[in-house]
Amino acid sequence: MTRFSYDGSIAFATELVSAEQAAGTMPIQPGILNPFGTVHAGALIWFADVVATTLALQGRVPEAGMTGFPLAINLAANLVGNSGEGSLHASARFVKQGRRVSTVRTEVTSDAGKLLLDLTTTHIAAS
Repeated sequence: MTRFSYDGSIAFATELVSAEQAAGTMPIQPGILNPFGTVHAGALIWFADVVATTLALQGRVPEAGMTGFPLAINLAANLVGNSGEGSLHASARFVKQGRRVSTVRTEVTSDAGKLLLDLTTTHIAAS
């Protein structure tokens, strides 16, 4: 049996730009790279999901057990490119903003503006 061991770290920043948009930046660092030297798909999706959640939170600070936290109930990811250097940039906008269920589209691009990930998430307000 062959065993593998993995170790990594991820760091990024997000902000609510307006009531209609959230953004984020993630530096590409060794802890998020796959064996081919590009960003691991899971790191791309994690980054985009948190930026989408930042938009759905609408400025509220997430806290353990909070009422109304926008739990992702569906993720549809289209991985269309990748990068191995620089930073990643995410922009999230509502497809539909509801009281209980919201859908968000988040695009992640490279420093050069190349689309890497198109992620659509559906969130439901936790009770």
